[in-house]
Amino acid sequence: MTSATTERDGSGQMFDGIAERYDFVNRVISLGIDQGWRRKTVEALNLSTAAHVLDLATGTADLALLVARAEPTATVIGVDPSERMLAVGREKVAKAELSGRITLQSGDAESLPFEPRTFDGVCIAFGIRNVPDRDRALREMARVTKLGGRIAILELSEPRGMLGPLARFHVHTVVPWVGALLSGAKEYHYLQRSIAAFPPAEEFAERMRRAGLNVLSVVPLTFGVCHLYVAEPAPLA
Repeated sequence: MTSATTERDGSGQMFDGIAERYDFVNRVISLGIDQGWRRKTVEALNLSTAAHVLDLATGTADLALLVARAEPTATVIGVDPSERMLAVGREKVAKAELSGRITLQSGDAESLPFEPRTFDGVCIAFGIRNVPDRDRALREMARVTKLGGRIAILELSEPRGMLGPLARFHVHTVVPWVGALLSGAKEYHYLQRSIAAFPPAEEFAERMRRAGLNVLSVVPLTFGVCHLYVAEPAPLA
């Protein structure tokens, strides 16, 4: 954890500073596509009746809400290190009248307070990039997911292919400028730096395998602006 006077890039403290405008800015800079990506993530979980789902880096609970709406019998625990993001999320959950099925709590993906094989599905959207020890977080996901359950990781990436230059211009130039303009914060400059530093899709998928996950698919979305990684836990040694 950072101290009260030190704000690490990607930390809960950093996101505290943009919590109130986070949802609005995300919709603007993604042109509204981000919610479609999240819906694909929920579909990838392949949830059954009464599923118990863990949403890591839940933020303002966008993904947790989509999970609860997609499977009316599901219960969701959302975990995030940013208290102000969680506060916004709790307001949204209450407004949606889903407080009985969605619980939001403080925590981080590297050290989860849950027993092995607790959850039918684990998901994380735009959060693994911000975790300092990604390998440890991946091992934790593998540990707490039931055998046969799904792990779905949605993460931004460096756009490639024929339309890659246009998409990269959007990520590297438009996103930081619009984000700073609308939020009055520098955090969106961190966003483009962190995307550029994130490993290529196949390299990250290999890290997932080494962490004890059987990778089922790696799907590029919207010209590779983000990828959806779907896996299941391997049996514990």
